[in-house]
Formats: sequence, structure tokens, C-alpha cells
Amino acid sequence: MKAISLSIASVITGKAVPILIAILFFGVLILFHEFGHFIFAKLFGVKVNEFAMGMGPTLFKIQKGETKYALRLFPIGGFVSMDGEDEASDNDRAFCNKPAWQRFIIVAAGGTINLIMGLIIVAVMLSSTELIGTPVIHSFTKDNVSAQYGLEKGDKLVKINGSRVFSEYDLGFLMMRDHDGTVDFVVERKGEKVNVNGVKFKTEDQDFNGTVMNIPVSDFIIVGVDPGIGSVLKYSVLESVSIVRIVWVSLYDLVTGQYGLKDLSGPVGTVSFVADAAVQAQQETDYSYLFLLMALIAINIGLMNLLPLPALDGGRLFFIFIECIFRKKVPAKIEAAIHTVGMVLLLALMAVITFSDIFKLIKG
Repeated sequence: MKAISLSIASVITGKAVPILIAILFFGVLILFHEFGHFIFAKLFGVKVNEFAMGMGPTLFKIQKGETKYALRLFPIGGFVSMDGEDEASDNDRAFCNKPAWQRFIIVAAGGTINLIMGLIIVAVMLSSTELIGTPVIHSFTKDNVSAQYGLEKGDKLVKINGSRVFSEYDLGFLMMRDHDGTVDFVVERKGEKVNVNGVKFKTEDQDFNGTVMNIPVSDFIIVGVDPGIGSVLKYSVLESVSIVRIVWVSLYDLVTGQYGLKDLSGPVGTVSFVADAAVQAQQETDYSYLFLLMALIAINIGLMNLLPLPALDGGRLFFIFIECIFRKKVPAKIEAAIHTVGMVLLLALMAVITFSDIFKLIKG
């Protein structure tokens, strides 16, 4: 009985710890996002009424100066409440009475901090690897096909099907988007750019969330470089750019109907993904995929928040941008109403996605 109890405890602990790590990671992302708003608000002299982690009822609070710092029940977000943020105010220190450029920086700071966090995570990931992959062909596999159609050892892949290649991540991502096994390349060969069109690859069917896609299988091996300071800095930026492109292209695919709501994941599903990746990383003692997933999430959160949609930071930035163009503010009541409608729609979407995530977890 004692052995059984220990076994059950180990299973529970094995599942609980990765989930706690995932929740903690999201908490850190939210904390730094809100801190970005907070620190610039303070720097520009805006009166901050509350800095809160979480949503819903307050569990803990402390008043320090004019600002209340609070921990709330539901770990699904956070906020910085500034005087004059959603209403008119006579206070010179109110957010609404600050110059447009200061308000722009305050609003943009949250998403920008998340983008920087993604860059830092990529740098940590690359620093811990034996070699950093580059988009340069080192050699070909024995059963390769692509070398017969013009690719050569030493080629630096510049474009794939017309899209720029920044890092090794672009190789798999851009080739995955090709469905006929014939890929057009632009390569840098002996200092010159050369078009290598109609390169054929073997293909295989892969299942992406229930959608089976026939994609080319890479049959070449890329060059790796040692993770020195220079290479880490260089490829951290390039790989972050690749991740940004992945997020934008995925968003485009969603808007154009190539993916549906069933392919989206909210906080519940994403925590589950991170937890699974943490378990896999611990078992294989390889944390590269976990770091990549964390970087993708951080950059995704940063970009999504900066989209010009009501209720998001990008929506507020859009109104500030309009103000800068026309030299006149959009009436506060109109802007507040638009943000309110946007928030209702956003919460409704999040509810649908959350129920979908829970259903997936129960089903699978």
C-alpha cells in the first residue's frame, strides 16, 4: 500500500510541477507586460491608481504612496489602472492629459517588453546549444533528391518560394507551406545569387490538428556554428524575426480561413502545451523545444497585443495615431464604447476557445 501511495504521489507531482511551471511562465509574461505600462507611466508622471496581477476579487493588496498593488484571484491577466485612462480628468497627471507621444510609449511598452522577452529567451536557448543552425547547406542525405535538381553543398538559402530566409526556422516553416514537393530557391553561391527553381523533394503526409497535409521532406543537412557571443546575438535577432513571421503568417492563415477556431488555443490549451513540453524536456534532457515554445508564446502575446483591435493595446495605439494625424482626439465616450464592445467580443471568443481547450483535454 505504501508503494502504491508513493507511485500515485509521483504521478500527481509529475503532472502538477510542469503545469505550475507553465502557469508561472505566463505569470512572468503578464507581470513584465504590465510592468512595461507601469514603469513608463511613472516615468512620465502619470498617476497610477492600481497595479494588479490577475483578475477578479482581490486576494491581497498593499498601498504604497498613491498606488495600490494587488494580487487577484484568477491568474488570467493583469492591469495597470491609470487616472484618466478611460475617462476625462482635470488632473494634470492624468493619462488623458499627457502628450500623445508619451501616451503612445506607455501603451506600446507592454507588448514591446514581451517581444524583448522573446528575444532574450531565444538568446538563452541558443547559448545552451552545442551548435546554432544556419541556412547554409553542409551536405546531403544518402537518399537525397534535391541535389539532382540544382542545390549544391555550400549554398546559402536566401529565398524559398519567394519568401526571405532569415534563419534555420524558416527552412522547415516555408517548406511546410509547399504542398506539391517542388520548391523554388534563391541561393547565394560563390558570392552571387542564383535562382534554383523546380527543386523536387520526397513528400509525406503529416497531420496538423486533424488536417492532413502533404509536405516536402528536407534531405539536406545544414551548417552549424559555435554559440559564441557574436553568433548568439546575430542569430537571436534573426530567429526572433523568423518567429515573428511565423506568427503573422499563422494569423493570415486564420483570417483567410485556412485554419478554424478548433485550431486555436487559449490559456488552458497553451498551459497544457507548455507543461507537456516541460515533461518532454525533462525526460530527454533537451530544453530547446521548450525554450522555442516559450519564445513563440512571448512574441505571440507581444504581437497580438499590438494589433489595432478594440480592447487591445494596439486599439488604443490606433486612436492615438488618429489623434496625431488629425490633431484632435477621438471623443472619449466613442473610444470607450468601441473598447467596451471589443472587450465583450474578446471575452466571448476566449470563453469559446477555453471550452474548446477543456474539451480537447477531456477527449484526448
